[in-house]
Formats: sequence, structure tokens, C-alpha cells
Amino acid sequence: MSGPTEERLAQYRAARGAAQPAAPAAGPASAWRWGRSAQGAPRQAEAAAGPPSGWALWLVGHVPLLKFLLWLVLLGLFLELELGLPYLVVSSLYWLCTGTRGLGQRRYGEMSAYSVFNPGCQAIQGTLTAEQLERELHYRPLAGT
Repeated sequence: MSGPTEERLAQYRAARGAAQPAAPAAGPASAWRWGRSAQGAPRQAEAAAGPPSGWALWLVGHVPLLKFLLWLVLLGLFLELELGLPYLVVSSLYWLCTGTRGLGQRRYGEMSAYSVFNPGCQAIQGTLTAEQLERELHYRPLAGT
């Protein structure tokens, strides 16, 4: 680095060091975490990083309710504009598509409702097979009983 650049850097560091407040006195760590210094005064720089307020926690826990309320407000707006039915159809299709899982998104070990997609063409419980239907129509007893 050149001489003038180093001097300006030293001046900047000196000015920045003088502008920073002194380190807080040792006190309970929980007081600092909740936005107060050991003396009880609110911290300036870190007050926004404190715990979320009651409203923020409530909002996070009720996101589906808020989405539904927004949908109702928008439905009222589109009804005023006489576009209620198209809004209802488009939003229903949107909710239908976003609410279902896409193809190939089965969990590990989850069986498909269609037995041809399962290992060994294994059917899920409650599936009516052709053999079972034939036995029931001819009133034959179950095999092995």
C-alpha cells in the first residue's frame, strides 16, 4: 500500500474506534439476550434482534388462517368487480395444484395406490383383486381356511 492510503486507513480506524461505545459491564447474560444491558437500559444496536413480540409469534402460528382471510378479502374485491366466479375457479385450481404432491414425491417405503408401481406388483390393503371378486361371486371359501 502507498503512504497516503495507509494514513487514511489509520485515521478511519481511529475514528471508528472512538465512535464505538465502550463494552458493557459484566452482568447476567439473559439481560443482554432480552434487549437490556446489565444496568437495565435498552440496547440501541441490538434491540431489533431481541425475541419476537406476541403478535409476531401469533402470526407465524396462524399462516393458513391469514391466507384464508386474504383469499376472502380478494373474493370480495373480485365480487365487486363482477369477476367472482372466475376468481373462485382459478383460485380453487391453484389450491388444488399446490395442495397435492406431484408425481414421484412419495416418501420412502410409501406404497402407490396402483399396484403396478409397487415392488413385485404388491397391492395395498383394502384393494379388491380379481381373484377376490371371483371368489366372492361364486361363494367359494377363502384359500387356506
